[in-house]
Amino acid sequence: MDFEHVVELVGKSVDAVGVGVIVIGALVATGFAAVRLTRRNDRVYRPYRQQLGRSILLGLEFLVAADIIRTVAVAPTFTSVGVLAVIVLIRTFLSFSLELEITGRWPWQKEEGDDNAKE
Repeated sequence: MDFEHVVELVGKSVDAVGVGVIVIGALVATGFAAVRLTRRNDRVYRPYRQQLGRSILLGLEFLVAADIIRTVAVAPTFTSVGVLAVIVLIRTFLSFSLELEITGRWPWQKEEGDDNAKE
């Protein structure tokens, strides 16, 4: 087993983790929403969107990491790095958009009333 094969396998594994995080997160968020519906809780839609958005954000992080592993570690050509850059830009835009939707603020903004920077 050579280095390129191992890196490709690691990249596919990280891809699978990313997809799994999104799917499991969607199932868990849907389960919680179903429980809230059965309890006649008025707050169903917003918490559902927030939980679903968080799982998508985490899954996107894994997918970006897998793309970086496969592109840079194996054979970094100008074309493959350019494609990676476009993919990372699109996913970064999606991440920022989801963060804004979930929290109502940009990732670099502090929460109201929070004088200490969060880690």
